Amino acid sequence: MPTHIPGAKPERPRERLLAHGAHVLTSPELLAIILRTGIKGCDAVSLGRGLIERFNGLRGLLSADAQTLLSIPGLGMAKTCELLAINELNRRALEEDLKAGQALDQPQRVKHYCTATLGHLRVEHCMALYLDSQFRLIIAEEISRGTLTQASVYPREIIKAGLRHHAAALILAHNHPSGIAEPSEADLALTRHLKNALALVDIRLLDHLIVTPGGSVSLAERGQI
Repeated sequence: MPTHIPGAKPERPRERLLAHGAHVLTSPELLAIILRTGIKGCDAVSLGRGLIERFNGLRGLLSADAQTLLSIPGLGMAKTCELLAINELNRRALEEDLKAGQALDQPQRVKHYCTATLGHLRVEHCMALYLDSQFRLIIAEEISRGTLTQASVYPREIIKAGLRHHAAALILAHNHPSGIAEPSEADLALTRHLKNALALVDIRLLDHLIVTPGGSVSLAERGQI
């Protein structure tokens, strides 16, 4: 354990990170490194701590949208862009994992990816993750916006895209901006309809994820696929 030398200045977060590793820093200290500066009467560490408390944790903070972040005193364009960039880099890192490995063997990574992509959105978005025969991610594409119904999600277009991408399987995901992860009757009806339509062209519907800012629910895990 390092000892404090009387009269010596305490190590700042950047100095501690370089000297001891990122794992020894608290979350507010790590945020302070990203934010760089605080605001009047509040240093960067205190600002980071306040943001984590305001958003009920790091997940909430890093999935917040630009409009929400810009409305917070002390978060100007630069700090907002830095936080948004962290979330996007995290999403892309998860996407790389899904392209390199089998999605079925990584259910939590699939959930984390979908939460990072959809969890913060204020309007319902639906996307399809097209997978190859080894269940690796080929591409993720948005297929609709707005309330999810059979009228807004067209199985014919999903099938055309699946054939175009030479997909062997598919995972559907959409967000519930309300924060309630329970599937609606429309969600379940669409799942059944899409599963039957995809089966006609030998594409498996592996799962349908309901995504909220706090995480996601798998219909496959609940036996509803």
